[in-house]
Formats: sequence, structure tokens, C-alpha cells
Amino acid sequence: MKTDPLKDTELHDKINQETARVRWSELERHFAHGAVVWVSEELDLVEAAMRIAHDDKATIARWMADGKIAKVSDVQAQSWQAADVQLWASVVSPFVLVQPEKRKLH
Repeated sequence: MKTDPLKDTELHDKINQETARVRWSELERHFAHGAVVWVSEELDLVEAAMRIAHDDKATIARWMADGKIAKVSDVQAQSWQAADVQLWASVVSPFVLVQPEKRKLH
């Protein structure tokens, strides 16, 4: 029986501490290698990283089918490059998971 990846507090703390804001320009070479994965703002970036680290195929497949996680598209990359947007990023080798900063409501 598999354990719940979200109960891995040591990994959670490690991923949380290593999650950082980065500019798109710093990620372009990773994008060129097909290693940048977009995570919807609906999801928690650290949870997504933990599920990938634990190879939770069922959850990842569901999120992909729901359009909540996907490789960054050329259109996204061009838009982010033009604005050199700042993103939250978390590395789960060989991937870099990115999520746009949540917009503040006025």
C-alpha cells in the first residue's frame, strides 16, 4: 500500500524551502529542454511538486486531463518572455514546476 505523499513532512519542508520566485528569463534554457511544467493557480505548487516527487501517477494524470498541469507551451513561453514575468518555481528533477504569482485582489 502506498503512503500518502502529502504526509512526507521532511520532503514538504525541503520543497517549501527550495521554492523561489524566478524570472522567466532564468528558466528559458530549461524550457528549451522541455523540462518546464506549468501548474495552475488552482493547485498548491508544493503539493504538485510532492506528488511528482512521489510519482503519484493517478493524481498527475487527473490534473493533466483537467488542464491543471502541463508542459509550458510555446505561446505561454513567448508571452512570459515578452514581459519577463516572475514565477514561483520548484525543482523536482528533471522538471522545473512553475506557477504565476497569484494576483492580489484590490
